[in-house]
Parts: sequence; structure tokens; C-alpha cells
Amino acid sequence: MLVAASAGAGTAASLPRQGVLVPGESLGGISLGMTKAGVRRTWGTRFGRCRSCATETWYFNYRPFEPQGAGVEFKGGRVSRVFTVWQPEGWKTTDAVTLGAPESEVTSVYGALVRRRCARYTALLIRGPGVQSVFYVFDGELWGFGLTRRASSPCL
Repeated sequence: MLVAASAGAGTAASLPRQGVLVPGESLGGISLGMTKAGVRRTWGTRFGRCRSCATETWYFNYRPFEPQGAGVEFKGGRVSRVFTVWQPEGWKTTDAVTLGAPESEVTSVYGALVRRRCARYTALLIRGPGVQSVFYVFDGELWGFGLTRRASSPCL
């Protein structure tokens, strides 16, 4: 459940229309360890706060009450996970793998990846020092991207 979004007057920052996953580094300009203030500077102040999440989570949606967008989880006031929500259009990797691509394209570009079975989808992982880049696959199609700490579960 989300709390009403807050809005700052004159804030130019917003969720990118064509976000980019830089494996091991950032998603849509958000990096692990970034502060809440840094997230606000990058994606703005129009977000909803999850009331029922175990950790503080902000959701940035393109339109109110429609699921496409992205989320950011915090631990200790810093980004611990960032992820897309519901296959937002125009998002891609630095290697031009776009959301909606077949799973075979992900493995063709990034090679054999670690696979983790989640509740209703599969997470394909590029594991780096301290961070893992996540490709969320549902029914053979790339549905989302994420970045999380390597020690964390990739499942949302």
C-alpha cells in the first residue's frame, strides 16, 4: 500500500523516461549507497511510500495509480536496492538490451548468468564485488532490471 505522493514546487528532477542499467553501477542514475537526498535530486519528490514493506521503499510512477515506474529501497538511509516496476517502456542496458526482449537476448549479450528462482519469475544475475545486477524474467521475457547488494536476495 502506498502513501500519497509528495511534490516539491519547481523540482525539475523526475524518473527518466528512458532509464539505463549500467551493470554493477547504476539504474536510471541511482546507485547503491546513494542518500535519500541524492535520490530526490535525481528522480524528484513525486513518489509514494510503501506502508507494508519490511524496509523503507519509495515508488516512482509515471502516472498516478498506474504501475509502470521504478522503486528504491533504503537501509540506514541509503539505497540498498533499486529496480524497475512493471516493464516501463524505453528502459535498456548500456549494451542496448531493452525491457521486453527475449531472455535469450540477455544471455546472448551477457553470457551464462547465475539464475535464482523467485515466486513467479526468474532473476538472472551479474555478480560483481558487493553488487549484483538483476534481470527479471517472466515467461521468457525481460520484465525488469535491478541492482542490489550481493549478499541480498535478488527477489522482490
